[in-house]
Amino acid sequence: MTETRAVHPLLRAAAERRLGVFTAADVRRAAYDHSEVRQLCASGRWVRLRRGVYIAADDVPATDDAQARDEVACMAVLLHLGRPHTAVSHTTAARLRGWPLPRDTDRTVRLTDPDRWRRGQGFVMSRAPLPPGDVVRRGPLRVTSTARTLVDCAREWPLEDAVVAMDAALLAEHTTPEQLRHATTAAAHWAGARRAVRAVELADGRAESPLETRGRLRIVGAGLPTPELQVEIRVGGRLVAVVDGWFDDAAVAVEFDGRVKYTDPWRDRSAGQVLWEEKRREDALRALDIRVVRIVDPDVGPGWAATEQRLRHLTSTPGPAERRFTVHPRIRGLCRSG
Repeated sequence: MTETRAVHPLLRAAAERRLGVFTAADVRRAAYDHSEVRQLCASGRWVRLRRGVYIAADDVPATDDAQARDEVACMAVLLHLGRPHTAVSHTTAARLRGWPLPRDTDRTVRLTDPDRWRRGQGFVMSRAPLPPGDVVRRGPLRVTSTARTLVDCAREWPLEDAVVAMDAALLAEHTTPEQLRHATTAAAHWAGARRAVRAVELADGRAESPLETRGRLRIVGAGLPTPELQVEIRVGGRLVAVVDGWFDDAAVAVEFDGRVKYTDPWRDRSAGQVLWEEKRREDALRALDIRVVRIVDPDVGPGWAATEQRLRHLTSTPGPAERRFTVHPRIRGLCRSG
């Protein structure tokens, strides 16, 4: 905090506690007068975030640090409102945790307060109970807990987006199915509660990407058999492959092939290495008379009709009469990020 090092210790301490943000009350305690504040803002050394809320220019997060900018925006709104029991919630709490969000989600700061509803420039504050277990600390911010956040989002978001976020949180072990069910019970009489219940019923933490979740929901919606997720295919105890989805009766493996697998390979592999490994693995599966279906993003969107037809045909045909392999479903998926 370069700029705040040159100021009164009271102001510097306040800024350091709050992501660099400080208030007009902090300024007054440090004995700055209005003319000094105006001059500091006019010179660009301080930035006015909201009425009576400031940050030193050196402490403004970089443009490409979206999470830090969101945290500062939340802090500025909370200090502006001056309500100590208010918590960051809904989509904003999901964004701070890095979960997948619905497309075209704006950056309105969402808050929950146990006693008051309010809407203002760049924020919406809902009124709802906030029992102690529903609020956690994220640095200096009060944020709704993982399960509470997911249920609040599911009460408002499209079903598919809600399940994608729940799958991501379950995969990262940030919550459990039991905690999600408890949160839906607590919200049973709130608007959108049934939507949240449906999302929880469909969530499965073994899905390792949004594409896997969207594909699974498409399959369920088509009335096809529900595939087992993250299944190990072994021959004599040797692991041949782990497939994203598995239709056991038909011995059909489903691989959800996201572009990121090749544009940002895991474990520092090159795109060429990934492509070669995928080909070798698929060849090994086909050699065992396992049929493989690869599904990419367009296949769960505009191309779904053709994908559904192919899956329906394959799953209606029995697999090999004699199996040279064994299948072992995993209990959980593999989280490739924090």
